[in-house]
Amino acid sequence: MYADLMRCFNWTECMLIVLCSLLKELKECAGRVFVDSQPEFCLPERELLDLSTVDVILISNYHCMMALPYITEHTGFSGTVYATEPTFQIGRLLMEELVTFMERVPKAQSATCWKNKEIQRMLPGPLKDAVDVWSWKRCYSMQEVNSALSKVQLVGYSQKVELFGAVQVTPLSSGYSLGSSNWIIQSHYEKVSYVSGSSLLTTHPQPMDQSSLKNSDVLILTGLTQIPTANPDGMLGEFCSNLAMTIRAGGNVLVPCYSSGVIYDLLECLYQFMDSANLGTTPFYFISPVANSSLEFSQIFAEWLCQNKQSKVYLPEPPFPHAELIQTNKLKHYPSIHGEFSSEFRQPCVVFTGHPSLRFGDVVHFMELWGKSSLNTIIFTEPDFSYLDALAPYQPLAMKCVYCPIDTRLNFHQVSKLLKEVQPLHVVCPEQYTQPPPAQSHRSDLMLELQPPPMAYRRCSVLGLPFRRRYERIQLQPELAKALVPSEIKPGISVATVSAVLQSKDNKHVLQPVPKPTPVPPSKKRKRLMEEVPELLSPKPLLSGSIPLDAFLASLHKSGITEVKVEETADGHILHLQAEDALIQLEEDATHIVCDNNEPLRTALRDLVLRFLQKL
Repeated sequence: MYADLMRCFNWTECMLIVLCSLLKELKECAGRVFVDSQPEFCLPERELLDLSTVDVILISNYHCMMALPYITEHTGFSGTVYATEPTFQIGRLLMEELVTFMERVPKAQSATCWKNKEIQRMLPGPLKDAVDVWSWKRCYSMQEVNSALSKVQLVGYSQKVELFGAVQVTPLSSGYSLGSSNWIIQSHYEKVSYVSGSSLLTTHPQPMDQSSLKNSDVLILTGLTQIPTANPDGMLGEFCSNLAMTIRAGGNVLVPCYSSGVIYDLLECLYQFMDSANLGTTPFYFISPVANSSLEFSQIFAEWLCQNKQSKVYLPEPPFPHAELIQTNKLKHYPSIHGEFSSEFRQPCVVFTGHPSLRFGDVVHFMELWGKSSLNTIIFTEPDFSYLDALAPYQPLAMKCVYCPIDTRLNFHQVSKLLKEVQPLHVVCPEQYTQPPPAQSHRSDLMLELQPPPMAYRRCSVLGLPFRRRYERIQLQPELAKALVPSEIKPGISVATVSAVLQSKDNKHVLQPVPKPTPVPPSKKRKRLMEEVPELLSPKPLLSGSIPLDAFLASLHKSGITEVKVEETADGHILHLQAEDALIQLEEDATHIVCDNNEPLRTALRDLVLRFLQKL
């Protein structure tokens, strides 16, 4: 009885400890429950695929490489990563910015109690719907970032990179961001195109290379716009008008954004708009640990820009107008809100800073500083995060909120037009693209309708692509090619027989001349039979052609074989030679002569057959 009471007490004590820890981890705000913890990140899928067996990673754009240190440093990955130089450099900046933001988050411990399955399923949404919460990790370190980047090999657009002699990969401009790429993966006879994060709009990057996607056996499509109903030009106009309205009213504008990408287009748009709106004295502040590097890189990578901006470099002029904004002190950039910014800061103003999730970075300070005034406005331009979820921890909020998502990636109309032009044999895409959004089930224009229907996949599904390698390219050595004697079998078609040794190494195949046996000197002992080079016999001639039935029957009649019964089969004909008790089976690719113990007859019939065939 005493032991039972002790067990009950221990269990109760444990539950109280868990509940106390859980209450410390969870915070309620305006009817929503949040986890109070250092930010954690969901990792790429690791259960389905052993990443240590992966040989090559192809990076499409700098947003796609944010998880790279988790893969290269913690999975046993030992392969090579390929990316363009802007993707590499700007990706490094974004990872450096993220690490700096995380180092500023004053949380000594991560929350773990809420991740218990039994506890999580009792929590309100969206916490109870979170997937694989135990796999979430804290942010990587700069040491891990540098180690990951040391595995990256830089490539240029249209540069062919050979992988193990089996395939070639080629990056093509996708038109979405500086250095963003689609990838061609091809052998000599098969071609797969990977299209991700692409844009047909005229913005600052090089335009999308569409022609190189033609004649694909399979086109894998992903990374379409997340806001298919929002027109980027319309969103830019709304952004400018709401910004001007706030500044005229004496308020400040906060723009949570990434430190590269759309911010270049926003600054260019405002450069043209502010003077026309008589707001030319309004200061712009760009606050990020990598703000200076980001603005400089955008001016340096001239060859990766659209033609209009490339031409400015040769005038010479800076490709982007934010260089002039900096020179005239209309745009100022700072690594953080501390130091020079606090002494030079003046209002009303426009602040560009991160992170767009509003969970970390200098944007948190401005939310607390300006959130209580209805004169101020926060304008969301990044489509990656729900603005309602981002604002939830700051409620109640007096400042105005404007949602102007600017996503220049392909929408369904554009991608349907693109696929009609490049005409791949098969299209592979996420299942979401093959059906309308759940909230707009009547919108058939917000889905892909193709003929034949695309192959759809969902998370953790495995697809077999509808093609296989049927041919390999083989090279002939010059000595062997010189010895070939072609024979014409049809007008314009010649063939030749070859006897050679096939050497295969690194997926490259070469036909070499057959080595001649080395004569053994008489004075030496004869080697064992197993070590002797076998005697090379002359190859038998190959036979080509077909045997016309009527002409062959006439030939048999002339040879004195008159009693022939012809039977038609699925593969050809069977000729019964009744007097001779023999059979001749004529097929498209073979002829069989059957006669018992009559070698002279078999030889005579064989010679008759050979008259209709060509020897090679």
